[in-house]
Amino acid sequence: MSAHRIATRYAKSLIEVANEQGKLDRVLEDIQSFGQLCAVRDFYLLVKSPIIKADKKKKILDSLLGEKFDELTMSFIHILLRKGREAYLSEIAQEFILEYKKLRHITTVKVTTAVELSEKALEALRKKLAASGITDGEIELETKVNPKLIGGLTIEFDGKKYDSSVARKLDELHKQFEDNLYISQIIAS
Repeated sequence: MSAHRIATRYAKSLIEVANEQGKLDRVLEDIQSFGQLCAVRDFYLLVKSPIIKADKKKKILDSLLGEKFDELTMSFIHILLRKGREAYLSEIAQEFILEYKKLRHITTVKVTTAVELSEKALEALRKKLAASGITDGEIELETKVNPKLIGGLTIEFDGKKYDSSVARKLDELHKQFEDNLYISQIIAS
């Protein structure tokens, strides 16, 4: 079974149980914290290591997370350790966050611009996206600056990308000139 399928199944199970117990937001906090811990290379390697036995990992995770995480989250981690699925914890954490956003109708929109946008511009963009009806519910903006765009912006969400950057328009113009045989013959002579 693929890692993605395993992660999706466990994430959906945890969402379901957390929702039933009214602990969904608390478990989300735990999962986000766990995801941040997985960004630390040594922790990530510890969780993924096939050499370190599950009981040793359990002791380490209990000492690190036991008092900070909800008992539901810790029980879930213990189940994964018992089943030998702890290597998928970081993927499960990522999938849990995606499933949570689906459940709460939160659309994450990645906006890349040539220069940093002001809060006023970001709010205007958020309102336009909400009014367009192409996003679902609440909009969460992730911004990034890429000076290579020259101007304009790119927007990515739900597997779609809208590119209105100056760099893309210049590239299209360049291709049009290359494809135009009449102009290319004039330049060649």
